[in-house]
Amino acid sequence: MMNNDNQISVQTKLFGYIGEEAGVSRFSAIINKMFKESGKDAMMIPMNIREDDLYFTVSNMKKSHVNGAVISSEFVDKVVELVDEPSGMVKISGMCDILFKDGEKLRGDIFSMRVLTEYLKDCYASKIAVIGTNHYAKAFSLLACGFNLSYFNDNLEELMAFTQEMHVADADINRIAKDMEVDFSAYDAVLDFSEMMSLTMVSKLGKISLDMKHKKQFSPLKQRAVELGAEYVSYDDLLEKLTQKAYNEIIK
Repeated sequence: MMNNDNQISVQTKLFGYIGEEAGVSRFSAIINKMFKESGKDAMMIPMNIREDDLYFTVSNMKKSHVNGAVISSEFVDKVVELVDEPSGMVKISGMCDILFKDGEKLRGDIFSMRVLTEYLKDCYASKIAVIGTNHYAKAFSLLACGFNLSYFNDNLEELMAFTQEMHVADADINRIAKDMEVDFSAYDAVLDFSEMMSLTMVSKLGKISLDMKHKKQFSPLKQRAVELGAEYVSYDDLLEKLTQKAYNEIIK
């Protein structure tokens, strides 16, 4: 059982939270509170690292005392090549946000997109606009059974290739670009998984506007939501649900 001084013993199971701003995130603190309240001899350590140090840090986990790690959003596509045993979702999407050490191998999976789909269901969202074709868009599409999705991108050829790769039947594909007006008011949720630096072409947003950016990352969706007076949800706004899901994955 975790003692009152939160001391680490040789039996303590250690986990990392890896990110550029890991130390200022509440992720580790919330998880550690869960460990303490449940009497688990475990601790999550925030690990502030730069992208240049990511390969060294994750590779060395295989021979360290760290049992696994949660990966912050800015690194989820960069750790995939370091995973020895990726899940099917990791292989297809090209992202990984939770690692577990198994001997001297790393097993990788995705938990944040499961949290997102559960959140949207709790909000009774059905009709959803997905902007972009990156790893988050791929992972979300894999879990989007039951949602009515429309896909948007500035490059239609890229978008068509994306829907073919993800085996989306009768995909509703749409162009979004700065030289046009885009109205998302008919959608329950708008998810921005694009690399676009501005969304000024959006004249109206849906009931919920959401991306997986944390507060230290620039979010064009947040900027546009503020300008239009629309509701915006960030990674940090989902933190309690994300930490609960990560905790459940760690202790099972």
